[in-house]
Parts: sequence; structure tokens; C-alpha cells
Amino acid sequence: QQQLVESGGGSVQAGGSLRLSCAASGYTYSSYFMAWFRQGPGKEREGVAATYTDGSNTYYADSVKGRFTISQDKAKNTVYLQMNMLKPEDTAMYYCAARLLGSTPYGGGWSNSRNFGYWGQGTQVTVSS
Repeated sequence: QQQLVESGGGSVQAGGSLRLSCAASGYTYSSYFMAWFRQGPGKEREGVAATYTDGSNTYYADSVKGRFTISQDKAKNTVYLQMNMLKPEDTAMYYCAARLLGSTPYGGGWSNSRNFGYWGQGTQVTVSS
């Protein structure tokens, strides 16, 4: 089965850093567009960052630009989210997602979760003030 597994979440003080990992298996990694989403308590799921697997283009939510960086290790089929200068409002469950290239998209671009057919189980990030 195609599978995404996140790791690296935890608790950190404001201003600290964490690196999340998303390991993909069971599919051709280069055929997918990868993204990180998050969902805080009582909030809607929102896109955080995304990348083509060839690394040619990356995308970030305005709220994290300059603080978070999406990267990957193609040999390991793994996508990372380096989170620096964390804020309490970054507290959320973080999910890795994959979209099959060539499929017909919904409106809203990369930040529309409906454009992603594969999801990890999530990893919790908690930032204390």
C-alpha cells in the first residue's frame, strides 16, 4: 500500500526549532507533489509548505515564510520540514500529504487539501510561550 509516515514532532519553547520528516513508500516518489499541512485545535486544516519532488519549486504559507523550510532526500523518498523560530500559534497536528501529478486539481492550488490523495497519520507539534 502507498504510505506516508511522519515523525519528528514534539514540544518546544517559543523561538525553538524542530525538524519533521515524511517517509514515503509504495509508490514512485518522482510522480508526486508533496506538501505539509497542519490543523490546530478548533481550526481548519491549512497548507504549510509544498514542493515538487524534483525540487524545482517550493511554496509556503505567508505565516511561515522565512521561518520554515521544506526540503527532501530523494534517495530516501523523504520530505522534511525544518521549523525555526517557532511560535505558540504553530501548535498543531502536522500532516504530510502527496498528490499524484497529472490528476485533475480542485481549485485553490496547493493549499487545498482536497488536491492530495495520500496522507500520513500526523505528528503533534506543541510550542509553549
